[in-house]
Amino acid sequence: MNTLPPLPCYLNGEFTLLPDAKISVMDRGFIFGDGVYEVVPVYAGQAFRFEQHMARLDRSLAELRIKNPLSLVQWQTVMDRLLADYARSVAQPVDALDQLIYIQVTRGVAMRDHVMPVDIEPTVFVMSNTMKLPSAEQRSQGVACVTADDFRWEKAHIKSVSLLGAVLARQISADAGALETVMFRNGLLSEAAASNVWVVKDGKVLGPPKNNLVLEGIRYGLIEDLCREQGLGFELRPISRAEVLAADELLLSSATKEVLPITRLDDKPVGQGKPGPVYASLYAGYQAAKQRSRKARSA
Repeated sequence: MNTLPPLPCYLNGEFTLLPDAKISVMDRGFIFGDGVYEVVPVYAGQAFRFEQHMARLDRSLAELRIKNPLSLVQWQTVMDRLLADYARSVAQPVDALDQLIYIQVTRGVAMRDHVMPVDIEPTVFVMSNTMKLPSAEQRSQGVACVTADDFRWEKAHIKSVSLLGAVLARQISADAGALETVMFRNGLLSEAAASNVWVVKDGKVLGPPKNNLVLEGIRYGLIEDLCREQGLGFELRPISRAEVLAADELLLSSATKEVLPITRLDDKPVGQGKPGPVYASLYAGYQAAKQRSRKARSA
């Protein structure tokens, strides 16, 4: 039997432990997947690009017509308490842990009806967990991915808790012994099951445009910043499958992967079949950005 560890969490104004956190079976997140989420990376006790994550939470909530139940200061307060509680639960200092803060907001509890009810209180759930970053081997050798058609809905820009499409897409790569599933919609690159995808060609970093077919990962803005710092070209535009297959480098980005090289796609080498120089530059820049963020928040 899979039992939940007694780790701290927050549910509807109360700090408790995961095994004791309960919601109604009529919560619309449970019935309909009617809610959104965010995952905020925390390095050495300091949240990374917290304001950007909260801005995306606002955008997702607005798309679902759910009022943000907490202010920015209140979200920060909840997060800080959970980080401290988690550190105590594992008997380590906060600044010794890299963590992930998971935030979920659903529309709340109501009788089952497809029409959005009004004047109900959103359900707010937050938890912290240790972050598992890519291994040294994955960074030095790159990872294998597979491709698939993007069969998900056309509102991928909402960070919705309705993740069945992403689950099915990720299972395609798991069944193939690969790390991720790179998806295409009508012959154009969209994203991976749980990552954004970047194409490197002739030293330039290319990404799909920001629209309703792609979740704008927080790393979208960060990758652009890093390219500017590193003197690399950067462009968002439609990218064909042929361009992806002919890429010099392919990269994944997400909160947990940070930036990670794809060196095999559909069991064929990408570029030279090893992590390339653009990846090396972006990864180094990413680590420097983390250091700057820690210093700024601790100042």
